[in-house]
Amino acid sequence: MNQYMLSVHSVAGAPRPDAATMQKMYADVAALNQKLKEDGAWVFACGLHLPSSATVVAMKEGDVLLTDGPFSEAKEHIGGFWIIKAPDLDAAIGWATKATVACGAPVEVRPVQEPA
Repeated sequence: MNQYMLSVHSVAGAPRPDAATMQKMYADVAALNQKLKEDGAWVFACGLHLPSSATVVAMKEGDVLLTDGPFSEAKEHIGGFWIIKAPDLDAAIGWATKATVACGAPVEVRPVQEPA
């Protein structure tokens, strides 16, 4: 069975939903997570802290360079993700459809590379 990453895209500075909407989203995501587990598609999932908490580690002219903040200066960032098992891309897209409804944000589907 193939693995796919379903990444949730957020926009920095976008207004947060009200408390009732957030509670519904949390409940909907929890229900989706339970369904993924029941169907044997669950591998791993988590939310991420804001991009401002990131540290980028890079090589520059033979030296390791640490930079505070996100790698890119874009407004969009990954707010969380799932790693799932699915027989094919169509099945993964089916789960992503459920995920975008549950979390109220765009969800990108990407195949995970097989270990070498």
